[in-house]
Amino acid sequence: MGYWNTRGLRGNELEEQINLTNELYREKNLGIIQKVPTPIKPIRIDQEKRTITLAYFEQKSTVDYIGVVQGVAICFDAKETTKNFLPMSNIHDHQVRFMSDFKKQGGEAFLVVNFKKYEEYYFLPIDDLERLYKEAEEGGRKSIPYDKFEKKYLIPLEGGLYVHYLKILQSYIEARYQ
Repeated sequence: MGYWNTRGLRGNELEEQINLTNELYREKNLGIIQKVPTPIKPIRIDQEKRTITLAYFEQKSTVDYIGVVQGVAICFDAKETTKNFLPMSNIHDHQVRFMSDFKKQGGEAFLVVNFKKYEEYYFLPIDDLERLYKEAEEGGRKSIPYDKFEKKYLIPLEGGLYVHYLKILQSYIEARYQ
């Protein structure tokens, strides 16, 4: 079992932006998307501060977010990197499997990737992720370089805060059905 430590807070800034975006989507009746909590088992609790100081993950989490947008079921994971590539080690097999199974049931699954170095956010559909992940498993590159992310999937940042991934999701779905 994995233990909670400071690595558990990676991507916190991105998740906060997505949480705010999701609140805005809900207010505008565009969709309901919620953060999926990671199940933890507290081991040590500071009674005075009423905080968990040591815990372990009870089970593997699936994805960060799940919801419904205008009748379309979606699930996605948020990934963040300071490098000019996204390490495959940041993407777990159980997450890829969950997103693949989700899509087989008629939903849309994807990653939202923040390249902090470029201050850019990208949409990575599950089909592309599956292909890249399989290539890595078969001895290929163990990361996804920045230049592999298609500019058509660049997610606009609105108001300096909102990661408007629904715009890209909509264009992705429309292109698939044309």
